[in-house]
Amino acid sequence: MVNIYIAALAEYGLNTGLIKKDDRTFAINSIMAVLGRDEYKEPDEIPYMKLEEILGGLLDYACRVKIIPDSIAYRDLFDTKLMACITPRPSEVIEKFRADYAVSPKTATDNYYQMSRDTDYIRRYRIAKDMKWKTQTEYGELDITINLSKPEKDPKAIAAAKNAKQSGYPKCLLCTENVGYAGRLDHPARQNHRIIPLDICGEQWALQYSPYVYYNEHCILLNTHHTPMVIDKKAFAKLFSFVEQFPHYFIGSNADLPIVGGSILSHEHFQGGNYTFAMAEAEIEEEYEITGFGDISVGRVKWPMSVIRLSGISSDRVVELADKILNAWRGYTDKEAFIFAETDGEPHNTVTPIARMRNGLYELDLVLRNNITTEEHPLGVYHPHAELHHIKKENIGLIEVMGLAVLPARLKDEMEKLADALVKNGTKGLRDDPDLSKHAEWAEEIVKKNKITSENVNDIIKNEIGLVFAKVLEHAGVFKRTPEGMEAFDRFIDTL
Repeated sequence: MVNIYIAALAEYGLNTGLIKKDDRTFAINSIMAVLGRDEYKEPDEIPYMKLEEILGGLLDYACRVKIIPDSIAYRDLFDTKLMACITPRPSEVIEKFRADYAVSPKTATDNYYQMSRDTDYIRRYRIAKDMKWKTQTEYGELDITINLSKPEKDPKAIAAAKNAKQSGYPKCLLCTENVGYAGRLDHPARQNHRIIPLDICGEQWALQYSPYVYYNEHCILLNTHHTPMVIDKKAFAKLFSFVEQFPHYFIGSNADLPIVGGSILSHEHFQGGNYTFAMAEAEIEEEYEITGFGDISVGRVKWPMSVIRLSGISSDRVVELADKILNAWRGYTDKEAFIFAETDGEPHNTVTPIARMRNGLYELDLVLRNNITTEEHPLGVYHPHAELHHIKKENIGLIEVMGLAVLPARLKDEMEKLADALVKNGTKGLRDDPDLSKHAEWAEEIVKKNKITSENVNDIIKNEIGLVFAKVLEHAGVFKRTPEGMEAFDRFIDTL
């Protein structure tokens, strides 16, 4: 069977265009070398198999002959090594991207995205396990996902990693040194990873896709130098530099402060893609005029978080106004609204910016953020509060800000167990259940609002999770959606 799997992987490379006919023997010999084999017999027939099945067969063989231990971390490192045998060289990928870009930017990204999936850099069969649905709220349809595609912690790998020599190469998961890197137990293999060089405001940047694609064509634009995240005037210009080159994509940045920022603040990067989020479709509920910027449309977006939308024919002018707003917000304090620019010298105010082209105009959303903490809210005043942690406790980054919940994998099993309990016993005994006690108060409210049956329980729970996410975003909003909150929002606009 191993010869069949080897041949099938080479055939997969041919069918996807990753290799050409003249590359087949070279690819087979490369796969053999990875497997430690020095003999190969061409099979009489090569049955069609999906990539997951092909790799599974080769991984099982590698475990059987003791090339690798049979654990998820070792298997992930090894199957990436196998995929490297049919992944084009970086120069070939870049050359094709540039040729495709000459046809159109969309052709370039379409083909590059497909290649990133075909090489198994984006593991489609794992992404397919993620739970996804939409929930209608007063702010539009929010996207809800329960992330099941990241492999669980591997006990064998954790034990081995403790004894492994610590490495500072690559410096982080975003560094360009990841291209072709074999990986380690504490760092994913990237032999099948390819990036595209781009000029962004005269600097060297690179485009890649996220291996976890939370939405369609989820891409990452990264500085080729390992330099910290900064939100400033130049950052806004960089966002527009990208959308000018790829007008079918949006691009945004996590904030540059802890709690309200992303998970990797040490490396400057943005996230974008070919997807329309609920926030982009949200309407302007209040228009403003800023002195000296009559050519720029300014509006407050009807959204649970506090969003100012700028739109104009000149990107330079939008950037100028965005910089003015950022600088004003960095130093803004409104004690009545519990907004403090700093405490004990620690800054709290920043923004999450999102850029796009719309109807030929440059559009920039500025989401006002503040990371102050208190004894009552040690994880952040403008962060999901404790009563929502049973659903979402993690930071609210760029993706959540735009209306897509990335929820922890634990919820899948908890919601299945909760559904079963509600159908059989209602809320009786929930407060004594170690897995469900944290959901008990929420479940009691659900039962008050709905007549639960075995047919509707799962849909009701999903819908209620979506409504909780809307509250999560409201908690993260610095100006609350109350008359007092909107007055406070207008007070800040008046300072401009």
